[in-house]
Amino acid sequence: MSESLLEFPTRFPIKIMGRHTDDFAQTVLEIVQRHAPDFDAASLEMRASREGNYLSMTATINATSREQLDALYRELSAHPKISIVL
Repeated sequence: MSESLLEFPTRFPIKIMGRHTDDFAQTVLEIVQRHAPDFDAASLEMRASREGNYLSMTATINATSREQLDALYRELSAHPKISIVL
């Protein structure tokens, strides 16, 4: 088992990028809140690309464990509307 460099709980930003569709932001929000129920939707940062085709979102969650972060990354990365998760 590897030691985590993070100490929990901690504020942890996750950047999510994908095509700018009508339901992209709602999809991301639902996934994030499934793994971090206390996430405040009002704190979600969004920025459209210059052409408006892509949307970058940053969700800073209260991470409680490495397992929570891993599960969140797995679900976000597996979603077909999401291109990149950092």
